[in-house]
This record gives sequence, structure tokens and C-alpha cells, in this order.
Amino acid sequence: MRARAFLLALCALLSASAAGAEPLVRAADHDAFWLWAGVKRRAELATAKTIYLHSGEIGPDRDGFIRMKAQGGVEPGPHKAALWLAYRVRSLDWPPEIVAQIRRRLEAWRAQPGGVAGVQIDFDASTRGLQNYAAFLRTLRRELPRGCALGVTGLMDWASQAAPEDLNALSGSVDELVFQTYKGAQTVENIDAYVARLSRLRIPFRLGLAEGARWAPPAALAERPNFLGYVVFLRNRAAP
Repeated sequence: MRARAFLLALCALLSASAAGAEPLVRAADHDAFWLWAGVKRRAELATAKTIYLHSGEIGPDRDGFIRMKAQGGVEPGPHKAALWLAYRVRSLDWPPEIVAQIRRRLEAWRAQPGGVAGVQIDFDASTRGLQNYAAFLRTLRRELPRGCALGVTGLMDWASQAAPEDLNALSGSVDELVFQTYKGAQTVENIDAYVARLSRLRIPFRLGLAEGARWAPPAALAERPNFLGYVVFLRNRAAP
């Protein structure tokens, strides 16, 4: 019994060591980033190819009215990276002025030197609600200006729980999907199994990584022709 207990403890230790051996996500190793409100500007942003810029939050105010709250603190100006204007969304019941505000923000950025790829919607749709979400996105796409791409963030639960037809219902609405592989500051457990299920996805997609989380690229990614790369969620560095 003692020998068996020793072997079990040894296996657990080796497993923990293997997990700990996974490299940490470093911003310097990537060229696409989420720049969210409250995160300080970083040297890596100067050489970034793509930036998803937090531009506002859309949801009910204290009185229950759906409004946009401007966030991010970055005013339109010259930029080298291709920009996606990212909006955190807490309700899909938008009054018409919400889209009008997004269009005005797009126009302001497009008037500056540098490329603007489009708009990204960050909404935690339930797996069962993907069909309704796709309908909302089709309407939104028609209301965005010509040449404006539409992207969304996605939950890893979509990959494991959604029916193929529900997940691919988004393909007629969005140009890319960025799956968030993390909860808090850590990569979700069994990430390889989640990524393996993306074989049925027809939409071009990226994987979002949390800066500082442990990450080893799943082998299945090499077989995904519609995999576009990574987006790193930047975090403020702790003081030394």
C-alpha cells in the first residue's frame, strides 16, 4: 500500500512538473493584442500588427436603458497597426443610436493615417443562444459601413457544447472569431480537447491568450487551415 501511495504521489508530482514546464505567454512573442481599458501602453504595441482596442461598453444603465459607455481612453490618431474597435456588450437589445455611435467612431479612426479592420463584439452568448446571436450579428453587419469587417469573441464552451449548425450559423455573419482560451489569468484545463473540436468550424478563427498564462500550442492547430494565429490579452505588469 505504501509503495502504491508513493507511486501515485510521484505521478502527481511529475504531472504538475510537466504542466509547470509549459512556457508563459509573453507579449514580446506575439503581434496581435487586446488593449483593454485600464491597461497601460506598452513597448510591444509599437510593433504590433493588429490591435483590438476597447472602445466602449454597451448595456443597461441604472434606469434600465441600453446605452454605450465610452471606454478605453484612446482618442483617434495616426496608427501603424490594423485596428479592431472592440465593444464589450451586456445586452443585444440595441436602440438605433448605438450603431450610429459605432459608425461615428469608425469614421473618426478611418480619417486618421492607418488601417481600420472593423468592429469586434465581445458578448458572452450562451451556447443555446447562438442562433439568436447570429441573427443579431447579421442585422448589425448590414448596418455597418462598407468595408468594415465584423468579428466576435467566443467562449471555449461553444467548441465543446454547440451543435455544428449552431456554431457555423455565425459564418454568414462574421469574418473572424477569437476564442478566449482562459478564465481569469489562467488557461482553461484540457484546452487540447477544446481545440480538437474546432475541426468542424468553418469560420476563420484566432485563439485569445492571457498574458502570463501557461500555454503550449495544441498539436491539432497545425491541421486547421482557417486558424489565423493568436491574440494576447495584455495585463498591467506587477511592480518588481
